[in-house]
Amino acid sequence: MDGNGRWAKQKGAARIFGHNHAVKSVRETVEGCAELGVKYLTLYAFSTENWTRPQAEVNALMALLVSTISGEVKNLNKNSIRLQAIGDLKSLPSSCQKELDKAIEATSQNTRMTLVLALSYSSRWEIINAVKAIASDIEKGILKSSAIEEKIFEKYLCTADMPDPDLLIRTSGEMRISNFLLWQIAYTEIYITDTLWPDFRKEHLHEAIANYQKRERRFGKISEQLAS
Repeated sequence: MDGNGRWAKQKGAARIFGHNHAVKSVRETVEGCAELGVKYLTLYAFSTENWTRPQAEVNALMALLVSTISGEVKNLNKNSIRLQAIGDLKSLPSSCQKELDKAIEATSQNTRMTLVLALSYSSRWEIINAVKAIASDIEKGILKSSAIEEKIFEKYLCTADMPDPDLLIRTSGEMRISNFLLWQIAYTEIYITDTLWPDFRKEHLHEAIANYQKRERRFGKISEQLAS
């Protein structure tokens, strides 16, 4: 969800102004995905690298995160949307952890869609964390090194109980992955839009999915194999 700062700069306002206005984009995207039958939606809300931003912006983002999560629980339950989170959640302020835990528990029985917030997340952190956990289990005799394969490795990732993404939408025209779900997006289709995140609405979501529907997903095979 990129472009909040540039959007605010275009308006002659502080960066946090863009973050505040991005809440509507989140709401429309979540509702739009639920309406279309999407089962999992992951929003990259805050990366581990974002901690290096000016402290005032980080503090404002954390405060916004708390107020947004607590304010959206009722709407999530109304639409039967379950909330989950991935990332180094222990690094979040205690107030954020508390609101996040409350929201996850309050929505745990919902079944229509799972909304995953990536918070204090980076894929390199996730992969290193998984490797450490695997090494620990090998030392304890729980796991044999000879047993390690893709399916085993995936069980140690934050997304162990989630499917790999079919579509990655990147806003604001940026042509990079930004350390997001590097293992999981090996065969994910990527859609880049110049729209800044605070301007992203359901019609932009529909355009992205319509574009995705025209693609042929071969997963290393050739078209003739898929046809047969």
